[in-house]
Amino acid sequence: MLERSQIPPKPKSPKIDVFGCPSGKLHKDQELRSAGIKFFRKGSDDPHLGQISTAADDRGFLIGVSQGRGHRRRIFHEHHATGHEFEEGSIYIRNLADDYRADLRGAFDFFLMEVSRPFLIELAQEHGWRGAVDLACHAGDTDPVLLRLVSVVEPLLQKSSEASPLFLDQLGTTIGIHLIERYNNATSLEATSQGAALSRPQLALAIEMLSSNAAGNVRVADVAQACGLSRGYFIRGFKKATGKAPHQWILSQRVEQARGLLMKTDTPLADVALACGFADQSHFTRVFSASTGLPPGAWRRATGNAGSPARFSECEK
Repeated sequence: MLERSQIPPKPKSPKIDVFGCPSGKLHKDQELRSAGIKFFRKGSDDPHLGQISTAADDRGFLIGVSQGRGHRRRIFHEHHATGHEFEEGSIYIRNLADDYRADLRGAFDFFLMEVSRPFLIELAQEHGWRGAVDLACHAGDTDPVLLRLVSVVEPLLQKSSEASPLFLDQLGTTIGIHLIERYNNATSLEATSQGAALSRPQLALAIEMLSSNAAGNVRVADVAQACGLSRGYFIRGFKKATGKAPHQWILSQRVEQARGLLMKTDTPLADVALACGFADQSHFTRVFSASTGLPPGAWRRATGNAGSPARFSECEK
């Protein structure tokens, strides 16, 4: 009999992420949380990942959008198995309430979204839809709309600490509505109500709350709750009253503040960006240019700021 000191140590099991993949084989592993949706970027260069499995739980649904091509998987169902090949833009939808087992072949790079069922149910109710929310499972299909929506998440994953909660909330709402409209199994959905309207006190309170959080660190749900409204009703009512969704309205206020600083001061552009609540000068330039048709420096010169040349250089005409 081996002495206790001679007994070989039990081999350690590889660490597995929440979706069943060996964490040590992931060269991309990013996460960003918002209300109702968790965003992930998962990637592996290993062409022989082997079999993964996860037990059923109540977290909701997993939606994956492939960012590359050549990944294949064989998914095992109760009485059969199906094979799928993923191209760039291919999606899959898993109901996390079901056990999952699949053989993975080929490197992969996916944007993933874990969407809670209560979040989808709330969205459906807010938009006047009836019927159960139960997304149909898919694998290998294409969805250009979803591909475009998740592309917005990539820069946010790179700087997750700077992501605006307000913007994430609205992006999550847009994605959730798209998922319900395209993939819900229920057949009794009703058209969205168009009668949302805010009272003057509600609009004034919303503007006060949004204005006092210039950096965008307020959530739509918080403003809606303060107004005594559901999130969906509030967003529709605010857009009806102002012509802009809450996040767009905040951006327009930041641009107006930046115009004042550019016109009246010689503050460097990077400092103007930070003072007005933009993530950085690049973000400031993109938003300002989209709003005014000119980048900030050119706009400042065009207004004849006393501290800057009033005319364009040849390359800015």
